[in-house]
Amino acid sequence: MPKQTKILKVHPKDNVLVALTNLQKGDLIEYTNGSICLKENIKAKHKLVTHNLTKGGEIIMYGVVVGRAKKNILKGEAINTHNIAHETEEYFVSEKNIQYDWNPPDTYKFLNHTFLGYHREDGKVGTENNWLVIPLVFCQNRNIKEIKKVMLEGLGYSSFHKQTFDIQPLIAAYKSGRSKDDLLDIDILYNTKEKKNNPLFTNVDSVQFLTHEGGCGGSTSDAVALCNLLAGYINNPNVAGATVLSLGCQHAQISILERALKRIAPNMKKPVFFLEQHKSSSERNFISESIKKTFIGMIEANKVSRSPAPLSKLTIGLECGGSDGFSGISANPTLGYVSDIIVGLGGSAILSEFPELNGVEQELINRCIDVSKAHKFAKIMRVYDAKANALGSGFYANPSPGNIKDGLVTDAIKSAGAAKKGGTSPIVDVLDYTEQVIHSGLNLLCTPGNDVESTTGLVGSGANILLFTTGLGTPTGNPAVPVVKISSNTSLYNKMNDIIDFNTGTIIEGIATIESCGEELLEYIIKVASGEIEINARRLNQNDFIPWKRGLSL
Repeated sequence: MPKQTKILKVHPKDNVLVALTNLQKGDLIEYTNGSICLKENIKAKHKLVTHNLTKGGEIIMYGVVVGRAKKNILKGEAINTHNIAHETEEYFVSEKNIQYDWNPPDTYKFLNHTFLGYHREDGKVGTENNWLVIPLVFCQNRNIKEIKKVMLEGLGYSSFHKQTFDIQPLIAAYKSGRSKDDLLDIDILYNTKEKKNNPLFTNVDSVQFLTHEGGCGGSTSDAVALCNLLAGYINNPNVAGATVLSLGCQHAQISILERALKRIAPNMKKPVFFLEQHKSSSERNFISESIKKTFIGMIEANKVSRSPAPLSKLTIGLECGGSDGFSGISANPTLGYVSDIIVGLGGSAILSEFPELNGVEQELINRCIDVSKAHKFAKIMRVYDAKANALGSGFYANPSPGNIKDGLVTDAIKSAGAAKKGGTSPIVDVLDYTEQVIHSGLNLLCTPGNDVESTTGLVGSGANILLFTTGLGTPTGNPAVPVVKISSNTSLYNKMNDIIDFNTGTIIEGIATIESCGEELLEYIIKVASGEIEINARRLNQNDFIPWKRGLSL
């Protein structure tokens, strides 16, 4: 087993070290290139410089420029928002940039592995078999919720779990005149027997009800993007079919969605029902018809059952949210290793969140399989950043207060660690938002860094399972695709293991390696994809869906 150390130098070119544990002022830190006497207390996850830096000096981490000194920084001092600013290297595209050779990791252990999935007529395989009820416009959200109330309970998809809250003790204490301080001490958490789903349609994992705030009142381009996204959801291999509700007068018309479906899946035979409220005699009849059509569709969906599929049928979406200073050295590289194995086996991976690739553009350009893909990536990045700057917020503004507090003090530091999710494989395609994955291998997909907008986009482009790393904890999921939550540190996992599924903090502690953790994670993913493990996001009914409006979202 590797031995835990106090500090880590991520790349030989780096002039900063990562504190793996809390360090004290005056500590003498030994590392490969010498020793450092700390000038101040440094919290775990934060970085200290390896030699004196003058004002204007470059900060290098992961082998790339991630910042510039705003003042002189002494050897052994920590970098923070007060002494460094966001800085990245220029990037360019030329024929000489393009990389063709790649040495994949050893895939021997997983060559004969399969998962139990739902085989579709187009050759794709779902990790779940879900029916979707979708509004084309926000004013159908109420109807969606009414249908949901009827169908979840009636079809046996309602469930509750052991920990439940009861407000009655608070009410009783208030009525008896107890003080506000006393109310804070009252336990409102109680245990019940767990009720599992007992669905009528045993081969349909769930019926999911999407809601959103779009479809009308915005730009035509946003309405078209919404329809393209919804078409991607319907076409996703995890989806058996869909019921689509329209008012009739909104920008996001049924005809636009139909055209989008025809473009991306011209031979699709999934049942899709379109209902327009303006053509119905009453709201009551409209909801009634929607319920009956959905029920009939689920009868068809139930005819498909799980059967073995090779791992090449997996399309993993790679996501991070609530990142910390350990994300780029434990959880994200673990995903990168899993991604490389999946790609090596003939499967697909999708790396998104373009604001969090700022600073590593050149590396990604060099990994594109042809110059046209590299040019497309560079163009999307430049247009996105320029638009963000025009609206008063460039990529530099991406780190959240939580990111900064836990060691990600510039967007470039955050990006260099986030990009590790994509492993080392060649980039076979560059996709703009809502474009579909059509090539096996690693794909880049333009989404914002916003967690849910990005995961929503990943599923819309074809991911059938999502791997989501977090250092601070993020309670989110997706209605169509399972989201496996992966922590970067053991402390977080122990504190929030009711929402997190897998821990890579053992890498920080020196107990595991990226390779051993990656292999363990892939075994876990196979069980999730086979329906053998219920992830926490499914258990908690976390089914978040937020379409991206292209105006500005970082």
